[in-house]
Formats: sequence, structure tokens, C-alpha cells
Amino acid sequence: MALHLTINSNNPPFGALLAAELVKSSVSVSVEEGKETSMRVTDKVLFSDVNSIARYLARVAPALGLYGSNLLEQTEVDHWLEFSAKRLSVPAQLDSAVQELDSALSLRTFLVGNSLTLADLCAWAALKGNGAWQQQLSQNRAPGHVKRWYSFLGTQAAFKSVGSKWATTAVQQNGVSSEKKQDVGKFVELPGAEIGKVVVRFPPEASGYLHIGHAKAALLNQHYQVNFKGKLIMRFDDTNPEKEKEDFEKVILEDLSLLQIHPDQFTYTSDHFDLILKLAEKMLHEDKAYIDNTPAEQMKQEREQRIASHNRSNSVEKNLQMWEEMKKGSEYGQTCCMRAKIDMNSNNGCLRDPTMYRCKNQPHPRTGSKYKVYPTYDFACPIVDSVEGVSHALRTTEYHDRDEQFYWFIEALGIRKPHIWEYARLNLNNTLLSKRKLTWFVDQGFVEGWDDPRFPTVRGVLRRGMTVEGLKQFIAAQGGSRSVVNMEWDKIWAFNKKVIDPVAPRYTALLKDEVVPVNIPAASEECKEVAKHPKNAEVGVKPVWYGPRVLVEGGDAETFKEGETVTFINWGNIVITKIHRDASGHIVSLDGQLNLENRDYKKTTKITWLTETPRAPLVPTVCVIYDHLITKPVLGKEDNFKDYINKNSKIEERMLGDPCLKDLKRGDIIQLQRRGFYICDQPYEPISPNSCKESPCVLLFIPDGHTKEMPTAGSKEKSKAEASKKGVKVQAQSPSHPAPSTLPPAGQEDPAALLSRITAQGEAVRDLKAKKAPKEEIDAAVKQLLALKAEFKQKTGLDYKPDMAPPNPAATQTAPASSPASSCPFETVSQQGELVRKLKTEKAPKDQIDAAVKQLLALKAEFKQKTGLDYKPGMAPPSPTPTQTAPSSCPYETVAQQGELVRKLKTEKAPKDQIDAAVKQLLALKAEFKQKTGLDYKPGMAPPSPTPTQTAPSSCPYETVAQQGELVRKLKHGPSHTDNFCPQPHPVTDRPRLQGESSQHP
Repeated sequence: MALHLTINSNNPPFGALLAAELVKSSVSVSVEEGKETSMRVTDKVLFSDVNSIARYLARVAPALGLYGSNLLEQTEVDHWLEFSAKRLSVPAQLDSAVQELDSALSLRTFLVGNSLTLADLCAWAALKGNGAWQQQLSQNRAPGHVKRWYSFLGTQAAFKSVGSKWATTAVQQNGVSSEKKQDVGKFVELPGAEIGKVVVRFPPEASGYLHIGHAKAALLNQHYQVNFKGKLIMRFDDTNPEKEKEDFEKVILEDLSLLQIHPDQFTYTSDHFDLILKLAEKMLHEDKAYIDNTPAEQMKQEREQRIASHNRSNSVEKNLQMWEEMKKGSEYGQTCCMRAKIDMNSNNGCLRDPTMYRCKNQPHPRTGSKYKVYPTYDFACPIVDSVEGVSHALRTTEYHDRDEQFYWFIEALGIRKPHIWEYARLNLNNTLLSKRKLTWFVDQGFVEGWDDPRFPTVRGVLRRGMTVEGLKQFIAAQGGSRSVVNMEWDKIWAFNKKVIDPVAPRYTALLKDEVVPVNIPAASEECKEVAKHPKNAEVGVKPVWYGPRVLVEGGDAETFKEGETVTFINWGNIVITKIHRDASGHIVSLDGQLNLENRDYKKTTKITWLTETPRAPLVPTVCVIYDHLITKPVLGKEDNFKDYINKNSKIEERMLGDPCLKDLKRGDIIQLQRRGFYICDQPYEPISPNSCKESPCVLLFIPDGHTKEMPTAGSKEKSKAEASKKGVKVQAQSPSHPAPSTLPPAGQEDPAALLSRITAQGEAVRDLKAKKAPKEEIDAAVKQLLALKAEFKQKTGLDYKPDMAPPNPAATQTAPASSPASSCPFETVSQQGELVRKLKTEKAPKDQIDAAVKQLLALKAEFKQKTGLDYKPGMAPPSPTPTQTAPSSCPYETVAQQGELVRKLKTEKAPKDQIDAAVKQLLALKAEFKQKTGLDYKPGMAPPSPTPTQTAPSSCPYETVAQQGELVRKLKHGPSHTDNFCPQPHPVTDRPRLQGESSQHP
């Protein structure tokens, strides 16, 4: 007998869920999410009361004794069921009910008899979902016997399973919740929607795995189905027999199950092929459609040029004759298609006689060879939506131009009209959603398969640690937005963290090759129980071993000083008495002394550690960290994705793990303290008798939305130490660089050195964004990066691309340099366009966006005036005419152009931060002008003529790299860490860096 339990996830019935969990070994019980809690036993028997569901489940598995072993115990169980529903669940009676419960448990382990019964299940469930009780528990105000009983049950397998899965949505409104207000977006009300009458549909094509874009569509449809108590239809769009594969149907249904989406009805477009065929023939008879044998390429050109086909004026009889050839699948019929006769002069290209039917001889997976003609999605969709009773068709904004076509078919056929509701497509940076391109990655072996954690497929993101609840909250936060923007993955992962952070148990792991032993002779070897989660006692407890020899991470050990007090997490304060180093200066071991009486942890370094003991061997662990597969955030239409593949997108770290990691199961989500969240991808397996090897526990890093850096166990002090090491490394490389006197003068800087500066500046920008630095710092760094790229293009004639090879200096130095005046308009327009896109993406205030757009239009007008061309994104920069050439290194021109930019910003009343940044750059340029010419710059002055002996200070690549490294370290650690080691800037090569410093130190 199979039972079907449907639960309301917004108010999960813990008692029924616990009963289902306990009886599942005896009875088949499926649990699904739905609008209301109920359990269907037969077609005619349906329970909706939680206590009734629990009683029935207990009775179908009598061997478990959940309903008591005799009549007296059954009566007691009934008493506690009623007590839980009418006393424990009522806020006003909670305190007195808890006291009564405490009295009953004073001499008992269980409420009824000597074993677990429904009484325990339902009483525990009532407290589990009560916010006021949870607050008492967290503040240690709960009565002792109830607390003991509640904690004991919470450690049992069934209670842990149900509690961890449903706890995040369980706090009822009758209690006090400490959760922050949920970030929920605005959902536009569906036009004409009525409770109980809304019907929506999710119509994927069975030609691939569902990706995160499909997930948004499915979850949005489910949102409206649940909120309007309506109906969700899952429809396979199988109009193209060439793409349909039955295997993918199974895959899609599995993906929907993973997303916890349970449609009310399953259909296929092919179910309606007969009806669609009749309606198409009706349109032929009514002269609303015609058969066209125009070749595909010619038809495309005619539609673009608004030229009507020569077949448009065919008689109905001739159209029917040609239609018969199509239905036969004859050679002539295969050259034809059916087109709707709408309007070839329409400004909407979708109305220029779109195709309705095409001829294909390939058999269909469901209908076989019955048909030789198949409808297009655009023709079939409105018909099937109408016939299946769809009230609201949810479509992305990219279909907007097709909406008019959708309604034209509805009116031409005289069928019921559904409402179309639009929402924004989900566009994610550094991500490909094209099935063709994703298939290429699989075929070429760049990924492990369609569930690779780097893939945007539903299986991929769930395997990487995304939770369905996190996805739902992200979709809810977006609401009914129609704004099409490119989003960072960080946004989604941040929502996911809100879900996993309150329930993920904390463990420890150390880098295997960097551990340092600490000898603590006074420590005795023992095991104690410690909370798995510092803020959630319900997560349970874990064993922690203490002993005279413990391991810490080398990066932490490097920061210790003799005599320093260090806090070992979950142990206490320990004084480092001795640091032992080898001949090369590396730390090989430490000596420590317990100082557990000192409970002052405010100013101590906190570190993770593990005890080395044969009684609890450390678990071999592999932590896998993934990066984006594509290095460029947004690929243009002309970009080849193969040029931007990240070939180092997977990093593995060998670790020594907490002994508790051996108990992890696949899919368990944990937090490794001071490293981040991880999901178990492969459980630990002991030594196999076949291979004589043990399999390590494989953990995949889960991004948390706050940083793009790789996780590390090092402290802030460790980061500082590493920064110092990197600085020394740069200096050590200096002999390999040419002497400064051999380098070209300023203004003709070696392109390779300039390329290095751009790379370093790009890294600085990425670090600032990853660390969520203040907007003005990021803007200043981006502006500097754009300036360096413009300078690179000016000197080499090439656009900068990541990982490009340094250009040949000889070739670039002999070519005449373009004048700043000639290249400036194009670069300025490009940069301003980037600024506008950035402001829109970040949803900046409307007045800022308007000001930026106004400036962009002015720059485009200036560009056209100077070049005679209309600016178009992606166009090649116009070649300068001979009359436009000027010395590329002229400082006077640079200052004049910057001054003009400042005046323009002030005239247009641009945001103050933009004006301030431009003024700072102008002052720096004036200082550089004075240094090169010995004159103070004055507006309108004649440009100074350089003397033959006048040469600019040479630019040293080593100095440039060293200074840029200093800038990156400063940006990473902030002003407080760099005040003591700011080197004296070079007067010329450090100009951009000085601007960056001025933005940090006003």
C-alpha cells in the first residue's frame, strides 16, 4: 500500500512528518509539497487533520508501538495529542502547558510507556514550531525536564532528519522569530486572476537538461499556482521531431522533482496535433494562410526587406494542392511551408507572415510516422494554451515582439484568449545557457558531465550546494521584475547562505602539507561533546578530542610569537611558550601551555586545530574549489566563447579532516570553520579489500556571495605575512629586468610593461569588487584601468585582451602613434556607455542614470561631429587622417582634454563623486605637465615646443610592477595596514597610483 502525504511547507506538520519518517521502513509513504496539508489513502479517503494523519500512520505500522501497546496507553496518547494541539500550540497557554509537561517528565524518558509514541512526536513537534519556546531554549530559561526530553529526542535519527530539512521554514507566527525579514520582491498581480481559477503552464522542449533559467520559469509558475490555489500544467513542447528525445523527458521530470515542483497535470503538444492540423486547414480555407515554396534564405531576406512572397496571392485551391503535397511528405512538399497571411509591411518582424507548419519526414517519438507536417511552436502554443484552459501564459520579455503574433492567431481562429504575463529572463555573468555550447563542453571533456558543479544546469548548481529553498528565495526577491540585467552569481549564493548558515554543522579541516604540531604536555587525552553549531543547539553535538599533541595550520603558526596567548576554538586559551624552526627558518613545531582559566578572548587570535590521536584518526579529505568556466563576464555577439575558456577552473586541496567527517553522507552541507561552506560530494570510505586503498571524503566549496577569493584557514595576520612575502618576491626578480637607461622614454613605454600594468590593475579591480569595497574606490580603480587600456591601444593599435601575448615592441614603436584627439572621442563614448550599463545594472538612482545617459548622447554627437560617423557598439575605431596626427606623448593635450571633461561634467551637473575624481586627475596631470616642461599649465597657453635634449624620465618595468603590487596590497588590506610602508612614488610612472591613493586618503 502506497500513501501520499502532501504538506504545506510554510507551516510544516512536524508530527505527521515524524510519523511518516518512522513508519517508512514498514509502509511506502511519499511526501510532497503542496498548498494544504493532507494525506490521501484511497480515491475516497483523505485526511487533512495532522493528528488524524499521525494516528493513521501509527495504526498501519502496529509493530512500532507508536499508538501504545494497550488501551490505557492509547488513551494516554490521545490525551497528549489533544494537549499538544490545544495547549502547547496556544501562545497564551504555553507557559502553563510547558510546566505541566515538565511535571509529567520528571521521572520519565518518554511521555507514555517505555518507548517512543505519538505523544512524544506531537508534543515535540508543537514545541519545534513554536518561536516562544525556541527563545526560551536559546536563553536557557526552559524547564529542566522538558529541556532534557526535547534535546534527547532531537538527537534521534528521525528527528534530526525532519528537523534539519524543514526547520528553516518552521517558525510559526504564534512565537517570536529572530529571523530577519525575508527579502521578497514585488509580484505584479496577474490580470483577471481569481483564487482557484488560475491555470499556468511550464512548457520545456525535451531536448536537454534544465538550467537555472528554466528553474526560474518553473518556480515562478509554481509561485502563482500556490498563491492563487490554482493549477500547474507540465507540458512537453514536442513540435520538432528532430530535437525530441524520450531520454530527456525523464531527465526533465527528475530535475523538476529535485526542485520540489509537482505539477497537477502532464501533457504534450503532440496530444493536440489533430486539432492543430484542422485549425491550420481552416485558415487555408479562409485565406488567412498560404503555402510557400520560397527557399529559406530568400524568404529570410524578403521578410527583412518587407517583400511579399510570390505565393502570397495563390488561390485557396492551389494552396490546398500544395498542402496535400506537404502532408504526403513528397520531395516537392518538403520544399514548402505554411505561412500566416498577416502584414508584410509591419514594423514588427514577427508579423511578416510567420511560418505555421513545416514538412519533415522524420518520425516523431510519440506519433511515429503518422504526420509528415509539424506545427511551429509559435502557432501551436496559443492553440494549446487556449484548449488546455491556461489562464495566464508566463513568458520572458524576449518574446515581447511575439505577443502580438500570439493574439493574432487567437483572434484569427476565434478561440479563448489567455493572458500573457512577462517577466525578465535570468542572465548571469560568466555563464553560458546555450544547449549547443554546453554540449560542446561535455563532448570536449572540459567538464565531468551535465551535473558538473561549474554548469548552470539544475543538477550542476544543486550538486555544488545550492538549495531549492535558496533558489526560491532568490526568485521571490526578484519578484515580477521586467528589467533585463546581467547578474553576478554572488546574488544567488548570498540567498543560499541565508538558508544553510543557520543549520550547517561546523567542523574543522587543515591543509595536509602545511600542518605544524603543537606539544602541550599538560593536556590529557580525552573526548568531550561540543555543539555542532554555536547558535543553534538543535543541530546537535559532536565529539571533540583533546590531547598533548595537536595540529595547527602553518599559516597560523607563522603569525605566533613566543609568550603570545592564542585561543584554540572549542578548547580555550593556550600560551605559545616556544617556537622551533629548522635551518631555513621554517617552523617545525610549537610548545604550548594550557591557560584555560583565562577566559578573555577579545584580543586573542582564534585558530582551528585537530588532535593527533590513534583513538580518533583524522579523515583524509579533498576540498574542491571551482571557478567560472568563462573568464569574460558578458560575451558579445561577435565573441567566440572558446577564446574565453578558463582552463584552471578546478582546484583541489588535500586536507586532514575532523574525525566526524567520516560519517558524512553525499549531499550533506557543512561549514569548515574559517574556510567556508562545503557539500559532501563523495563520502569517506575505509580501506577496500579489493584496492587496499581508502577513499577520501570529497567536499565541494559552496560560494557564500560575499567573496570570490578562494577559502583559506589563515588569519588576517597570515594575509599580512603573505603580502609581505609577495613583496620580497618581486624585489628578488629585479636583476632579470633591463637597466632603466635602456628603456624607451616616457610616452613610448614598452608595451610589455604597459600590458603588465593593465593586468595588475585588472586584478586590483576584481579584488575591490570581491571585497565589496566602497563604490568610489572601485570607480577610481576602474577609471584607471580604462585609462591604461586606452593608452595601450594608442601605443600598439591593438585592443587589450586577457592573456594576450605582449606585442612586438619594434613593430609598435615604428608605427605612428594616433593622436589623443583622434582616439579620444571613440574611447570616451565606449567608457561612458560602460558607465551607463553599470549604473543600470546596479539599479542606481534615476537622476544619476539620466545624467549619465545625457552625457553619453552628448559624447556620441561629438564623435559624429569629429568623424562623420554614427557611433555603434563594437565598431572598429575610425582611422585618423594625416591632418589629425600629433605627438602622442604631448602632456599639454592631455591636460587640455581633462580640463574639458571637468567643465563638461560641471555643466551637466554630474554626480559629485564623478566631478571630484575628474578634478583629482586634472591636478595630477597638471603636476606632471610642470615636471616635464618646467611651466605652470594655463588654459589657452601655447603648447611648449620640446627641445632636442628634452627627454622624459624613463619608465622602468620593474618599478612599475613593484609599485603596482604595492597598490594591490594596499587595496586588499586597507589604509590601516599600509600606513607604515608606503614607498615614495615615482614622479611619472606612479601618476595613476597617486590618484588611487588620493581616493583612499582624502
